[in-house]
Amino acid sequence: MDEGAKDPGLYDFRPYRDRPRLEWPDGKSVAVWVSPNLEFYEIDPPANPFRKSWTKPHPDIVPYGHRDYANRIGHWRMAEVMEKHGFKGSVSLSVALCQHHPDVVANANELGWEFFSHGIYNTRYSYGMDEAQERAIIEDSINTVRDATGQTIKGWLAPALTHTPRTLDLIAEYGMTYTCDLYHDDQPAPVHVKTGKLISMPYSIEVNDHYGFFVYNMSPREYADTLIRQYERLAAEGERSGGTVMCIPLHSYLIGQPHRIGPFEEVLRHIAADDRAWITRSGDIADHFLSSGQYETTAADCARYKQGDAA
Repeated sequence: MDEGAKDPGLYDFRPYRDRPRLEWPDGKSVAVWVSPNLEFYEIDPPANPFRKSWTKPHPDIVPYGHRDYANRIGHWRMAEVMEKHGFKGSVSLSVALCQHHPDVVANANELGWEFFSHGIYNTRYSYGMDEAQERAIIEDSINTVRDATGQTIKGWLAPALTHTPRTLDLIAEYGMTYTCDLYHDDQPAPVHVKTGKLISMPYSIEVNDHYGFFVYNMSPREYADTLIRQYERLAAEGERSGGTVMCIPLHSYLIGQPHRIGPFEEVLRHIAADDRAWITRSGDIADHFLSSGQYETTAADCARYKQGDAA
């Protein structure tokens, strides 16, 4: 076999059918978590040899200003409707925001939102980093968030979704328990790392508002309808076969626009009124999965299937 064609072995293959049930608190069928990306984009970032930060020559004021809308306006509008309907954010944080706009971070912390790292800046990528550089990013993330909020981060979403082959091993070594960088399942599952226990936390490309508005060119109502259809399917499947996870990844410079926030609020109202939803945070899902024995049950089922004993 061509070496490049081998499975990287990050996680085990296990088909959706015939899995052991996942049990969420109070018999809920779907764990729903909202992930606001609170980010900082530099107007003139240092060049990365593998990827451009902006499509135009720096400084590129238009996308910079568009994204800065998030911290000036969008976050506050988005947070208001989330709180109104009982949704606590699990923040994918550009940790430099703690220095650039501490009021945004302080507000999210006061609301009881959780923080995990999205790197230092969303304009600085992991491509080409050596191990010492990557360790420095992880350590800076842990220390900066702890100093700003008192929280110890449990999870990781790589900056601009960029990685090295060692990223998952390193975050597990530093004590993190979940990664949002694998988009392969609607349930948590073990990730193969050298030390510690790391799980894949279902995140979403498909219902990420960035993809909804920039890639799929959805209207606000089309995006809202997509979220409701995503929820209904996952809730129904969770009732039949065990708990599923629905993540709603957001960028407040997009969802926090005046013409989009109304349909999004309808989604939150719909989910909050349905008693199948465990409305929670990503770290709480990870804690439950690890503390309830479901990590071990899932790992054993993976091994059973791998050995060819599955039906």
